[in-house]
Amino acid sequence: MILTTERTNARTWPEEQLAELFSEGFPQFITADRLGKEYIGRVREWFADLDLMLVDEDGVPVAGGWGVPIRWDGQVESLPTGYSQTLVQAVEGRERGAEPDTLVICGAIVTPSLKGRGLAGRTLTTLREVGREAGLSRVLAPVRPTTKARYPLTPIDSFMRWRRPDGAALDPWIRTHERMGAQILAGAPASQTMTGTVAEWESWTGLVFPESGEYVIPDGLSLLRIDRDADEGVYQEPNVWMRHA
Repeated sequence: MILTTERTNARTWPEEQLAELFSEGFPQFITADRLGKEYIGRVREWFADLDLMLVDEDGVPVAGGWGVPIRWDGQVESLPTGYSQTLVQAVEGRERGAEPDTLVICGAIVTPSLKGRGLAGRTLTTLREVGREAGLSRVLAPVRPTTKARYPLTPIDSFMRWRRPDGAALDPWIRTHERMGAQILAGAPASQTMTGTVAEWESWTGLVFPESGEYVIPDGLSLLRIDRDADEGVYQEPNVWMRHA
């Protein structure tokens, strides 16, 4: 397959093409990250050169990925708490005039019919190359390990170390990054925080929450905490910090 790279904002993509690309993307409750919403507009405007599509011979987007630049000293102790704080640091760093030195890959997606053909790896490689050309000497990723949804009670610091008999990571997305030379740095147990009313969470999950307490939810990597008196549900999404060579 011959692919070209375009910035996501380079043109208007047909709705049906975007719907296909994102048809097996992230769960609906991801949109409840209020801190992310506060900063995502400036991220899209200021870092559009790091928001890319891989396009096939017919001009159809088959994969995409994006990231942001931050300044990081290379120490695990000074990593952002996760995805949301990364957006904050990227935006506020630019506002302060800080010189970034690190690319943080925030997401990548492949059209479902083409999964398993190496497009995820090609997307990550493209982002790394663009970051290097921009002078970003380090590459990080707050990886969302989708298999973690099968083990929502397990702490992320334990899950991220789980291995198959052949020694490879149990989770396929962690495995993809490791095959590209990335190493696990640390867990990010509160990479994102999603909040909403009880009715919103029932709509997002298709479940009913009759009383306050903790619930396992579809596609949730950890538990949802429901407080019916406050009419609020809070879910903290864990990620895994990985550093690419």
